[in-house]
Amino acid sequence: MTIADRYDDVRDPELPGRLLSTERDALIPLLRARPDGDFALRTACPGWTVRHVLAHCSAALTRVVESRFEEGVFSPEANERDIAERGDWTNTQVVDELERGMTEAGAVIAKAGGALDMVALGEWVHAGDVREAFGEPGAYGGGGLAHALLLLAHVSREKRHVPLHADLDDLDEPLLLGDAAGDRTPARYIGDAPTLVRLYAGRPLVGTRYELAGAGERELNIFGR
Repeated sequence: MTIADRYDDVRDPELPGRLLSTERDALIPLLRARPDGDFALRTACPGWTVRHVLAHCSAALTRVVESRFEEGVFSPEANERDIAERGDWTNTQVVDELERGMTEAGAVIAKAGGALDMVALGEWVHAGDVREAFGEPGAYGGGGLAHALLLLAHVSREKRHVPLHADLDDLDEPLLLGDAAGDRTPARYIGDAPTLVRLYAGRPLVGTRYELAGAGERELNIFGR
């Protein structure tokens, strides 16, 4: 894997769209090939099946495309309402909406100045949740991983997150995340990139192997902040 501009302060407005389109091309064919029963499988998201995750993702992207950001949008309560509104839809309809959203949302996110970058990152993580529920290998990896790492580095910096120096098995050079300009000495991570993603997304770490010094696992969860 090659990661350019590993710690560049300049936002790449096209990066979220590239991440979404890359993931779309991998995920949608996988979803269309699965039987309906697989959409009832439980995921790493408490209380949510694959169907719930996909309905949440498709709804979120549709909101982005249609610029519908009423008060409380993306809150847990709003997410549950979005899922419920799609309760009568077929799985195919949910996947169709998801495909449209992953195709069209990138241009909107690019123009939002960074305010919606986390949406693209969250969609990619949720795709990993689905792959893991299906038992697919490399759940939080694949063709979108390089884009996801760059976006994670940028978002973590913008959020002034815990500074971290990551020595990744998958990369020749370290990845710097978080607010390295602050007073805190950067934490140190040694391990693979998908496990780093799990840490930042607050996903289960069973069966992983890594070293983390200078920060606690919960501190790295960027979606919990």
